[in-house]
Amino acid sequence: MMLSGKTLFITGASRGIGLAIALRAAKDGANIVVAAKTAEPHPKLEGTIYTAAEEIEKAGGKALPLVLDVRDDAGVEAAMAKAAETFGGIDIVVNNASAINLTPLDKIDMKRYDLMHQINTRGTLLCSKMAIPYLKQSDNPHILMLSPPLDMKEKWFKNHTPYSMAKYGMSLAVLGLAGELRSKGIAVNALWPRTTIATAAVKNLLGGDQMMNASRTPEILADAAHMIFSSSAKEVSGNFFIDDTYLSENGVTDFDQYRVNPKVDLAPDFFVPEDSVPPVSLKALVD
Repeated sequence: MMLSGKTLFITGASRGIGLAIALRAAKDGANIVVAAKTAEPHPKLEGTIYTAAEEIEKAGGKALPLVLDVRDDAGVEAAMAKAAETFGGIDIVVNNASAINLTPLDKIDMKRYDLMHQINTRGTLLCSKMAIPYLKQSDNPHILMLSPPLDMKEKWFKNHTPYSMAKYGMSLAVLGLAGELRSKGIAVNALWPRTTIATAAVKNLLGGDQMMNASRTPEILADAAHMIFSSSAKEVSGNFFIDDTYLSENGVTDFDQYRVNPKVDLAPDFFVPEDSVPPVSLKALVD
């Protein structure tokens, strides 16, 4: 129950990875601010901020659903103030909200690039900035970005330069803010999956049910995030964690629990460095 009574402000928490992180913290009795845009049901996407809040309450936490566009300066500032007013402070910020478009530069509409940049890079910076006054009052404050290691290789950019630039912007924020906020005792880390994760983005944009079957569940990131938040902010900062490696280093041995379909080889995610060796095989399990 390491996160009992702690307040987490999670962007994009109405579904997927953000919701999984919220539910894991809720099991400890944490307070969760569900900060996302989806207030009404979407025809292709499951969940709203209100359905997420219900799940969080059932899991043992307290929830505050807030409609939020992370591009809105005043909106983010007001949401942070509302969170602190409701729960007495903010201990953890999870910058999970993200936009993805894998179109190469010569075919992309620049408005779509602007959207990715504004949500991924600028939104991450904005939410982090507005949270700092509250995090400084916490006894173990963390900022976590769902963003990749800074493995600056051509192969990660050449097929989708606009998206890679926007996503790596989140990781550059980790690099800079870890140093900027270290003296204030605020930890800043990144967390990234080794394999694709079974989310709406993977199903709708990357490969449908076939890719979903070759993925791990969001719970692997939720468990890794929980471990990060349970660590000392003064000792664990400026890291770019890969989910299974970090869990393995902290005693987890059962990774089969996270497979969507054990009979299918796991699909590697973007941006994982070549020298990062998985702690267990990604091949399909043999009966």
